[in-house]
Parts: sequence; structure tokens; C-alpha cells
Amino acid sequence: MMLDWLPPTLIGVLLVIAAIGAVRRMNLWRAGQAEKVDALAGLLAMPKRYLHDLHHVVERDKYMSRTHVATGGGFVLAMVLVVFVHLFGIDSKVLAWALLAALVMMFCGALFVYKRRMNPPSRLSKGPWMRLPKSLLTFSITFFVLTLPAAGLPIVGKLPEGFGGWLLTLVLSVLILMSLSEMLFGMTWGGPMKHAFAGALHLAFHRRPERFDGGRSTGLKPAVLGEASHGVAKPIDFKWNQLLGFDACVQCGRCEAVCPAFAAGQPLNPKKLIQDMVVGFAGGTDEKYAGSPYPNIEVGNAKGAPNQIITDGLIHPDTLWSCTTCRACVEECPMMIEHVDAIVDMRRFLTLEKGDTPNKGAQVLENIIATDNPNGYAPASRTHWAADQNLNLMKDVRQADVLFWVSDGAFDMRSQRILRAFVKLMKAANVDVAILGDEELDSGDVARRLGDDATFQSLAKRNLATLSKYQFNKIVTTDPHAFHCLKNEYGDFGSDGLLSISGESVVVLHHTTFLNQLVKDGRLQLDTFKGGKVTYHDPCYLGRYNGEYEAPRELLATLGIDVAEMERSGYRSRCCGGGGGAPITDIPGERRIADMRMEDVVSTGAELVAVGCQQCTAMLEGVVEPRPVVKDIAEILAGQLIEEKH
Repeated sequence: MMLDWLPPTLIGVLLVIAAIGAVRRMNLWRAGQAEKVDALAGLLAMPKRYLHDLHHVVERDKYMSRTHVATGGGFVLAMVLVVFVHLFGIDSKVLAWALLAALVMMFCGALFVYKRRMNPPSRLSKGPWMRLPKSLLTFSITFFVLTLPAAGLPIVGKLPEGFGGWLLTLVLSVLILMSLSEMLFGMTWGGPMKHAFAGALHLAFHRRPERFDGGRSTGLKPAVLGEASHGVAKPIDFKWNQLLGFDACVQCGRCEAVCPAFAAGQPLNPKKLIQDMVVGFAGGTDEKYAGSPYPNIEVGNAKGAPNQIITDGLIHPDTLWSCTTCRACVEECPMMIEHVDAIVDMRRFLTLEKGDTPNKGAQVLENIIATDNPNGYAPASRTHWAADQNLNLMKDVRQADVLFWVSDGAFDMRSQRILRAFVKLMKAANVDVAILGDEELDSGDVARRLGDDATFQSLAKRNLATLSKYQFNKIVTTDPHAFHCLKNEYGDFGSDGLLSISGESVVVLHHTTFLNQLVKDGRLQLDTFKGGKVTYHDPCYLGRYNGEYEAPRELLATLGIDVAEMERSGYRSRCCGGGGGAPITDIPGERRIADMRMEDVVSTGAELVAVGCQQCTAMLEGVVEPRPVVKDIAEILAGQLIEEKH
């Protein structure tokens, strides 16, 4: 037929235009700051990261997992075969039949996408995304019909000649134009399919490649001090692969669904934040955003540009200060985007460059600088809680098996009960333990999360200098925030990624992990718990940040406790609201995060909620009574010591 040339020509032209869009998009990312990546290793690892790591997260939603395998897998395979069969005109029935099979698979997946979009969850973005199922179906049907003759199966006996053939070819060409425009232009020029192109490269050039193959990477990247400017002020101040990561967002809203600040009505929605970052580096406004807005903030007024200060019209500072850094959004994101990194990077600019830390933030940072603790207590009072505990001081004994990192619970009367309970357990197990006493400084967690990386780094280096004077085998702490800093973030200052003292790697443990080891070794004799129903609250910095979910539950099971799990538990545990300096910046919302978490506790019927974090204890006990009793696991175990009962 005279128009046989039209479909392959259209396909070729559309691919060229899409390639131009891809180059344009990559140039937008390249406007960001330099970041070294192993490009070849990343590209080679991309298929495995996609099929294993990404789908490990997607698999949590079985419906979408199977839908995505059929739709995405079918499309990728079909697009490759379309190039061979219809663009290059390779005459192979094997390839043609393979293409038909891929299109059938894609069609089946697209039907499920269509079904989901008929009544989509509120977290899903609407707008252009609502036409995506039709485009997927059109693509699969069009190329199925176009491929039938190549497979030896003409549409109706024999393809019509003359006007009928012309008409059929024109119709198919229009459908090719419609479907491929959405698929290809949407990938590279901006549209619902953009995540497919950017997402694949994001997996290859991820800022945290350690996250793949079952790894865990949660420590913040250190700021480079002494530069002309600190933190991220403008979109182009982000690393180039961070900009790429923002473009990988599929707008599924999983982050939105688990964000405690969003649920509390504070002005933060992680999905909207990432989309605002895209607006920032691409330029424009958020008027086309079709998802849930920040609570109580209308869409359409945010404007951004690559060289524009982000907090001058694109994102309100309160949005950044609402984050508790709980990493629920990061844990839930199927594209493995790092929301918390971006937020802290922008906080660093506000704190270090503008001195604009809200509410009590500035005072707390001043206290840390002046007294080495957030509340401004006299440093010499750090050991007052232990006056009757007969604990060895490291400066006296010089060495011990366990260094007990007390943290700032030493200044809080409620937290002191947890410290005493833990000391009681260590004495019962005859643990060789010592504390730093007045030599211990704040770990720097609060300063770092508030954006003051200069103060954090100063504290880290001074603490490391103190630790290097003594000999010990492990550090144990009851504070997950200090545990995280010591274990995952101090390693950036003169070691190989693990805490290293005098050239020797040191094990850092949370007290529940350490106590669990003591129990398994038979060094603690515990009686059965006779109280009522018990639930357990997973602290963010112990669970999502460090992957410790089992030790606390095993300890409770040792006491004969069958934990009544909350719906939001484990890696989906709801934050207590106490992390990231949130109680200090205190951005108002419609509800308190701690109140929502206590509602989760009450829904289990539990009379006691076990925790493993001093901050969580303070936040949950701050909920108005009547409510279940809140106790640290160390307190529960200390109450069941057989030696104590006789």
C-alpha cells in the first residue's frame, strides 16, 4: 500500500522527539551540583535494582505489584520489539508473536490500571494521570492490530486494498500518534510516564547505592563546612542525582498516606514537596499539580525557578520544619526517593545562613553550643542521676567491657527512671560497665536535624576525641537517636564508615539488643509478666533507621507477653512526633501526632505500651489521661527480675 511508510515514519519521528526531550531533561538535572557516581556499575546494576529492590517495596501492595509487572514489563518488552518489527521492519514471525504476547500482557495490566482509576484512593494524583489507562490500552490495542499481519494473521482474511487500506493505515497512524505521544513524550518531556525514564536512571545513579541488595543507609550526609554557602538555598544547590530522584516520583501518594505531619494537619505533604522540587528545577508554578495539597494551603500560588531561593515563593519554611524525620515516607516510597535528605539540606540553609530556626529552635541551638545539651543544664549536673548508682567513671577505670552512653536523659527525671532500670539490669547480669560522666557531650542529633551541621560536627569530633582515650568493647545506649548518630553518622569523621576508636571498630548497640543478648546468654533471670495486655511502639530511629524490630519483641516474649500489635507497627510504625526537632520548632497543626499514636495504642485494648526510646516515652506520656501506662522495656524487665522479688 502507498501509506505503508507512514507507521514506521511516525514511530521514528516520535522516538527522535522523545530523545530530544530526554537530553533536555538530563540538562535540567545536570544543573545541580556535582556528585561522584560509579556510572557503569550503576547501569549494570539497574535491572536487578528494578526487579528486586524496587519491587520489594511495590510488592507490599499486591494489586499494584502484579499490575505494574504486567503493564510496565509488557510495555518495555513491547516497545523494544516495536522498534525491531515496525521501525526496522525485521521480517520475523518469532519477534512478531513475542510482540503480540507482550501487548496482551500489557493490555491485561492496563485493564487493572483502568479499574483502579475508576475510583482512585485519595492519595493518588488525578489530572493527567486519569487518562493514562486509556493511553496504555490504546497503545496495546493499536500495535496488536498493526502486528497481526507480521505474525501471519491478517485482520480479516486479507488486508483491504485501495481506499480501505489507506483508511485503515491512517486510523492506525492516528492511534499510534495518540498512544506513543503519551508514552514517549510523557517520559521525557513531562507527563504521567516521566517516572519510567527518570526512575530507571535514578536507580542506576542513586545517591545511596548502599540501600540496594538489602542494605541500609540512613545517616545524613555531612555538610562541607567553610564553603561560601551552606545547605540548599536554590534548586540548583541540590546534587544532580537528587534532582533526578525528584523527577522519579510516580505520585502514588504512599508517602502522603504514612506521613505523621500530614495526618496531623501540619503544612507538609511529602508528595507535594517532591513535586514542588520538580517545579523548582524545571521552572514554573504548581498550578498543574493534581494531588493532595499541603493541609490548609491552596495549590496554584507556588512559583519556582532553578536560581530562585526555594523558601521565597515555592515552599514555606513551616513545611520544612513540620517534618519529624521519621523516614516513613522514604521507607514507603517505591521509587526509593530520599525526602528527608532534601528537607534537612534545606533546613541547613535556613539555620546556618539565615539563622531562621522557628520557636525554641534558636534557643536550643544556643544551649547546645554553650552547655553541650539542648536544655541548657549545667554540664556538671550530667551525673547527678547516678549519685546512688555506684557506677564507674571511665576517667577513673580507663577501660571496661561496656561504655554506657547516657545521653540527655540524664537531665530529665522521667528518663532517669529508665537509666536506673537499665543500670539495675546490668548489675544483675554482672556487666563490666562504666560511664563518661561529665565528659560526655550531647550526641548532636537535635542540632543536625535542625540544620546546624557545624555544631553537630563539632560535638561529634569532641566526643570521638574523648572516646579515643579509653578502652571498651561496645557502646550501649537507651537513646535511639544517640545510637543512630554514634553508629551511622560519627563514622564520617575519620573512620571507614563504622564507629572507630583508636583505629579499632567499636560495636554500638541499643539497650534492647544488648539486654536480649544477656537474656539469651542466661545472665538475667526474669519472672513471667502478670500484668494485662501489652503493645509495643517501634521508635523510628531504632526501627526504620536501624532495622531493629525483633530484639524488643523477643524480650517481651521472654516475659510471657504476647504483644498485641498495632496496625501501624514495624516498618510502618507511626512516629510519636518527637524526632527531627519537631517538638522544638512546634509547627501548629489540627492534631498532635502523639495523640494519634496513643489512639493506635488504645485500639489494641492494651493496658501498657512498651517503648524503647526516652523521647517516645516523653511524647506518649504527654497525652492527656486516661490512657494506657507507658514504660520503657528496661523498666518492664527490671520489674520482673527474680532477684528483685526475693
